[in-house]
Amino acid sequence: MNCMTELPEGYFVPISTLFDIQNDFGRLVFMIVGLILYMVLHELVHGICMKYFGTPKVNYGFTGLYAYAGSNSYFTKKPYIIIALAPVVVWGIVLLVINLFVEASWFWCVYFIQICNISGAVGDIYVTYKFSKMPKDILVQDIGVSMTVYSACK
Repeated sequence: MNCMTELPEGYFVPISTLFDIQNDFGRLVFMIVGLILYMVLHELVHGICMKYFGTPKVNYGFTGLYAYAGSNSYFTKKPYIIIALAPVVVWGIVLLVINLFVEASWFWCVYFIQICNISGAVGDIYVTYKFSKMPKDILVQDIGVSMTVYSACK
């Protein structure tokens, strides 16, 4: 007896659906374009949040290893944590909703982008954890390729 046939549709999507011979090229192109677009949109969300919290100018770039958004402005602790986590939350929700409505044959294409959303935000999650342990008065300057954190001397 095959377990997969007993499950209601939508509860289990075997990864083999990603490798349907008739659609491999289209899915591969979708995933590559989707991942590139995701990286741009991830940094754009950081930049929009930086603008919202008062920076006059956001600098965007690509180092060859990663894309970044940065500014010369200083952010207090709470706004910076929002700036750091906004992309993983926003795109996590968007990609979840998309995955709930795509047909099963496209599930894994969207899911791989979601995996990149979570794994790509590891640095953002790490700095959030570190900053959450720091004093309330910290100021964070994130120029995109490096960060400086200031706090009053006591």
